[in-house]
Amino acid sequence: MRLLSLLILLTMFSYKTKETKAPQSDEPSKAVFTKEQLIVDGDTLPYRLLLPANYDQNKSYPLVLFLHGAGERGTDNELQLVHGAELFLQPEVRAKYPAIVVFPQCAKDMTWSGYTWKSDGSIDYNLEQIEKMPVLHQILLSALLTELNSNYKLDQQRQYIGGLSMGGMGTFETVRQHPHRFAAAFPICGGAPPQVASELTTPRWWIFHGAEDQVVLPENSIKIYEAMKALDINAKLSLYPGVGHDSWTNAFAEPELLEWLFGQHL
Repeated sequence: MRLLSLLILLTMFSYKTKETKAPQSDEPSKAVFTKEQLIVDGDTLPYRLLLPANYDQNKSYPLVLFLHGAGERGTDNELQLVHGAELFLQPEVRAKYPAIVVFPQCAKDMTWSGYTWKSDGSIDYNLEQIEKMPVLHQILLSALLTELNSNYKLDQQRQYIGGLSMGGMGTFETVRQHPHRFAAAFPICGGAPPQVASELTTPRWWIFHGAEDQVVLPENSIKIYEAMKALDINAKLSLYPGVGHDSWTNAFAEPELLEWLFGQHL
């Protein structure tokens, strides 16, 4: 009887262990993005760097720079990967579009662009103030681009930038600050003042916004898009009916996004 009872207990323990075993995930880990930082005159810009799966330092690669939104600001060098990183980690994407992908992180209470947005969803672009006093994180982004071009063999004809919300605004402003660097730009739920459209002529643009966005009103994207089209700039706008602020979900799910992006050249 004692032997039978022991066998029953062992069987129950074995069954319970198998039942509670954590499932194995085949999803690539975000840890593949290495943690880096850039220090300029005492100011630190954390960033995460993804190299191609079979990186060859003798080959040149496209660069993708992605700017996160306000909710991912900080110094942990983690939060900026919350939205968008998974897109570039997919094995099929890494195989088809080998590129150097960089996600910098903006400090708390700072912005990529110097633009500020109000509780009603409108944006104060502060252009006069920006011209008087350069935006710190634009200085840091400029230094980062210089460092990346020094440390890696980048394809000078295929450098791309995108971002969401605060990073969407930052996408417009970074292109404005570097008018001949980027071949394509994809700002999501951001915006820019229509009067800067003439400074945004080089890249091909794919602009995204949710039609029901109450955080950053869709008019912020619509107005700059209309100003760009009036100047015959190569731009298109995807406005998603019934979608609020998280239009990045729709943008990242666009089946032609990466083919379009990596197909652009200066």
